[in-house]
Amino acid sequence: MFSKGQIVFGILFAIAFILVLIRMYRKDLNLHKVHYKGVLWILLAFLGFIGMIVAIKVIFK
Repeated sequence: MFSKGQIVFGILFAIAFILVLIRMYRKDLNLHKVHYKGVLWILLAFLGFIGMIVAIKVIFK
């Protein structure tokens, strides 16, 4: 399906892309701490809401 060169290119591209993402995230980490302070609580509330929907679906099934 894929040639050996395409597979090697895909793997190298994925590794390079992930490394660049990690580097940029670490570079912006201080900025994230300032601008996204309460995001964890919003995530927990969202997951709790989804959990309640699943629980209601299971209970009234």
